Amino acid sequence: MTPSSDPTTTIRKTATDVVNGVKDLLDPGALAARIDPVAFGGALGEVAKGLLSRPLPVARRTAGLAAGTGRATVAALARSVGGHGAGPAALPEKDRRYADPAWEGNAYYYLLRQQHALFAEYLEAVANGVELSPVARRKIDFLVRQTVDATSPVNWPWSNPTMVKKAFETGGQSLFRGTRNLLRDSVGSGGMPRQTTPGEFEVGKDLAATPGVVVHRNRLMELIQYKPQTEQVHEIPLLLSPPWINKYYIMDLAPQKSLVEWAVQHGHTVFVISYRNPDESMRDVVMADYMQDGPLAALDVIGDITGAEKVNVAALCLGGTLAAATAAWLAARGDQRINSITLMNTLLDFSEPGQLGVFTDEKTVDRLERTMRRTGYLPASSMKSTFDLLRATDLVWNYVINDWLLGEEPAAFDMLAWNADSTRMPAAMQTEYLRNLYLDNQLVEGKLELAGERLDLGAVTQDAYVVSAEADHIAPWRSVYKGLRHLGGTVRFVLSNSGHIAGVVNPPSPKSKHWFGEGADLPASADDWRDDAGEHRASWWEDWSPWIGERAGEMTDPPRLGSDAHPVLMAAPGSYVLGT
Repeated sequence: MTPSSDPTTTIRKTATDVVNGVKDLLDPGALAARIDPVAFGGALGEVAKGLLSRPLPVARRTAGLAAGTGRATVAALARSVGGHGAGPAALPEKDRRYADPAWEGNAYYYLLRQQHALFAEYLEAVANGVELSPVARRKIDFLVRQTVDATSPVNWPWSNPTMVKKAFETGGQSLFRGTRNLLRDSVGSGGMPRQTTPGEFEVGKDLAATPGVVVHRNRLMELIQYKPQTEQVHEIPLLLSPPWINKYYIMDLAPQKSLVEWAVQHGHTVFVISYRNPDESMRDVVMADYMQDGPLAALDVIGDITGAEKVNVAALCLGGTLAAATAAWLAARGDQRINSITLMNTLLDFSEPGQLGVFTDEKTVDRLERTMRRTGYLPASSMKSTFDLLRATDLVWNYVINDWLLGEEPAAFDMLAWNADSTRMPAAMQTEYLRNLYLDNQLVEGKLELAGERLDLGAVTQDAYVVSAEADHIAPWRSVYKGLRHLGGTVRFVLSNSGHIAGVVNPPSPKSKHWFGEGADLPASADDWRDDAGEHRASWWEDWSPWIGERAGEMTDPPRLGSDAHPVLMAAPGSYVLGT
């Protein structure tokens, strides 16, 4: 009989859950964590105080809104009789949501768009006119953006002309399908519209498809070694370190869109870490565990399989933060196994975290701790919803229109299929990560300790290639730049013309371009760097290939797959990536 099937264990666990549930009901802090997990209440309280202390500016702006509405109504009435006069609100020319000619030609829809633009200007002006603490300012700015996005007339059935046309064209079938989709998503997707249709992509066939094998498995990760695709390979292997906040295969998304495939085809012996999706049993796992059972364990295995004394490391996002911390930890031990380090969209300095600062203040982190206390992890749905809301127009409201109003199924998109395959986060690690990095910024201040060593990024003297993305909303490029200046070696900083994910999935394209600059002493200001940086019309992959090639040693015969100590366990993509 297994522990999970033991009646005594089951009864004990049920009793514990009941007791914890009662405690939560009686605990005001736990109640607040459920009702207002992001602590918006305090920020709204600051706004209310500010408005009451200075009512006249709000009154003037309200009067201005009323006057603007009147002028917009007059302009709309003029259009109803063939006029073409402009309303009081300046409307963006390039907004694909308003591509339907009815937004210009129909007086009703024109008025709705004008009123929304006036309301957005009013709301932003009122919010900006109130003095707030930095934490409250981030939260209120976020709420304003969400309100403006949500109230856009294109999102609602009574104010979307395309929905009306679609209903007539389909004889009402689009309304039926949209209602069906709404009910389906309300039950199965937590009320959020689908971004992808389940089953369209198969991990290991359509996604994470580069041929390879699993050569090591421990409690936190599987290590995948990829089969060579060139007759000879560089003698120094390459380890890819992904974040465990998502599945690893964003680095091996699909053929022709895979950084793994690109590196293998350019003569590198590539390994990648695939992290296990945490459950309650991993509630006490911390960052030191991820370092020791992740990159450090991978370096040991790679050394055994290839015989190489050094390894190049390329890492993404949180995986990059861990890779830099690992390099600092090894430096503290006098271990120089990391030959060079590539950091993609990686924060090292968390003093200016951008939009994620909304979710990383003291009160919000405290409430998150309370939420995770019972389950032992942060649910995958919480992580996904947070990141979706940071780009609500594209990742939420776009699918409200497509799925619910127009009754369509979402188009097949491999990147969003990966996005939907989200993961949980261990409670102890998530708390440590948020407190030590986002709240206390310990890594760049030299205060972070992992596994018995205090970490000094200045001791990371290896050559570093740091790439960021111009439109990154998770790791803002100026914040990435601010962090890289703490590294102790020569840094090549590259700025791509893409976003957080497209900054990784960045194969050569006619639209690709990047800016670059290199040195041991880069300008203090990110904007000064940008003014001096050279522009290159190509993907950063094309810039990185010669850089990493120069640091990968001579060409030699490929090593075998696995070794006697680390035999092949199964074909890639392994078992951990399939865990739900």
